[in-house]
Amino acid sequence: MSRDFNGLDLVEAVASSLSGGRAGGGQPVRRHSYRAGREGVFWRPIARPEAQRILYAAKRFERVERKPGSRTGPLGAVALEVLELFVNLVSYRTGQLDPSLETIMRLCRRSKDAVVRALANLRRHGFLDWLRRYVPADRAGPGPQVQQTSNAYRLSLPARAAALVGRWFGAPPPSDDALRRSEATAHREAWGWEESPLAGAVARLGQAIKDRAERESVHRSESQSQLNPR
Repeated sequence: MSRDFNGLDLVEAVASSLSGGRAGGGQPVRRHSYRAGREGVFWRPIARPEAQRILYAAKRFERVERKPGSRTGPLGAVALEVLELFVNLVSYRTGQLDPSLETIMRLCRRSKDAVVRALANLRRHGFLDWLRRYVPADRAGPGPQVQQTSNAYRLSLPARAAALVGRWFGAPPPSDDALRRSEATAHREAWGWEESPLAGAVARLGQAIKDRAERESVHRSESQSQLNPR
């Protein structure tokens, strides 16, 4: 998770645990939680096309990275549902995105375990980051009175997924052949593969054969014109 906050936020996070790491109602406040209202550095504006690009890239990433014989890819169907929900919930002007876990479960109609796994997968592969937060609790008692609140989420586009869609997003849908070539190129770039000398020679031979066929076609057309003058 990004650490974009200053020392004051760390002091507040530590202060939340002075009474045994628990909120006023006896509920634990999770470690590395920051006081809500300090998300200005974490959140950033995002244009609608960029948010849609992240979703499209995630779908392509899921398809390309799925192993043969596997029903799902590294993200999973629920993760794509959650990401699509976030793309529709995020404030494009400010980047604010902080639905509660219960809200995500209700809107996606998924169990808590499924949503938690989906969020973890999105974060693991670079499509999502989040910041744990707490808020003051209006309760009496010794020590700081705070309680956990919803996470602040931020959408992001990992470079490996961006390579799969960068040239195509916003343009007419590419053909299947073009997509396969794009995927193959992305895999070579991701793993550092270089085109072999043999592959280059084969490509040059194919082009030479194509050029020769075109010349012969032109020659036949000219010969027929000479034999059958109008």
